[in-house]
Amino acid sequence: MNNSFSVFDCKIVKLPIVHENKGNITVLENSINTPFDTKRIYYLYDIPMDSTRGGHAHYKLEQFIIAASGSFIFTLDDGSQRRDFFLNHPDKALHIKPGIWREMREFSSGSVCLVLASKEYTESDYIRDYNDFLKFRNGK
Repeated sequence: MNNSFSVFDCKIVKLPIVHENKGNITVLENSINTPFDTKRIYYLYDIPMDSTRGGHAHYKLEQFIIAASGSFIFTLDDGSQRRDFFLNHPDKALHIKPGIWREMREFSSGSVCLVLASKEYTESDYIRDYNDFLKFRNGK
């Protein structure tokens, strides 16, 4: 289990765009323009604007987060530093490394948060309590 990544290891990645007169297309391919092979895809939508989501970390899972529509803010926390990322365009993805706490907020109307995950869903990979997360980060 990796507890050594910091919020500065997480970054916005510019995705390729194929421009056409009829509209644009962005293609994501495992380990070509994504940092891992995608094992699970899901998306969040119809989120009330004043809601917060997330509030957890993962022991092993990596994620690629894309604002497929609208905008929202991701706050990442490594136990000692916090960093905000504003996502508002489908040609940018936030790469979140394992062992990073995440919270989402300020969803615009009609926003869709698309998530590519490096692993299939496993409840045991989640850290859902912030104090447990801090213990994990401190190696306890």
